[in-house]
Amino acid sequence: MKRLTSLVFSPTGGTQKVTDILAEELMVELMNHEGLQIVETAYLNLCDRLIDFSMTELTEHDICLISVPSYGGRVPTTAVERLSQIKGNGAQAILVAVYGNRAFEDTLVELEDVANEAGFKPVAAVAAIAEHSVVRDFAAGRPNGFDRRQLTTFAKKIAARLALLKANPSENKLDLKLPGNRPYKEFKGAPTYGVPDDTCVNCGICAAQCPVGAIDEKDPSKVDESLCIACKRCTVVCPTNSRALKPEVLEASRKFLSQHIKEDKINELF
Repeated sequence: MKRLTSLVFSPTGGTQKVTDILAEELMVELMNHEGLQIVETAYLNLCDRLIDFSMTELTEHDICLISVPSYGGRVPTTAVERLSQIKGNGAQAILVAVYGNRAFEDTLVELEDVANEAGFKPVAAVAAIAEHSVVRDFAAGRPNGFDRRQLTTFAKKIAARLALLKANPSENKLDLKLPGNRPYKEFKGAPTYGVPDDTCVNCGICAAQCPVGAIDEKDPSKVDESLCIACKRCTVVCPTNSRALKPEVLEASRKFLSQHIKEDKINELF
């Protein structure tokens, strides 16, 4: 039985949008190849800290999208930890790194190493653009219509690649030759989390949905900085828009990005 499984770490939704497009288009394309038709789909939310990821087990018949955002050119440590618990068992994997128009640097090579270590067989990789999770002005509205057309083309090529691998299983051993460096660059991120204002109603949604449980359930204004991964999920799940980065933090991020983002990047397939 062929199953398409999406393993997604998407705190603010951009990575999820890219994955949804790829999964939708890949399903369509696989139907055109004998023996690759998907009969079942599955989804695993890598942001959900209550899931026992060690209980997730794939098979060699599965095709997986493994999708993460790029944090400072690296795979988020929480995503690494959770993916490492999953048993890939030879499932073919399409690696997806999503970034906010600056750079993905070592994200794909690190994700490839994590996937290999977990028992997956990476067969393709995508670097895609989504609206920046901190300063929304950068890559605003992406993925857009142009991105969807690009990702649709990628899905066609990935489906053709999977068909080739089915006909020639030994090709699975070929390296993807992804851009990036080993050892990976040092991650220099800081716990920049959303701070609630006086409109906060203490509903607890931010605490419940924090991927690492860094927000105090009784007092959402309290954040354990030793746990916080600066994912900004708390700012997007708040139903009253009461959480936001401190103005000085947002301005510093805007200044940094303005220095490093000079043009719109395009999606890439490897």
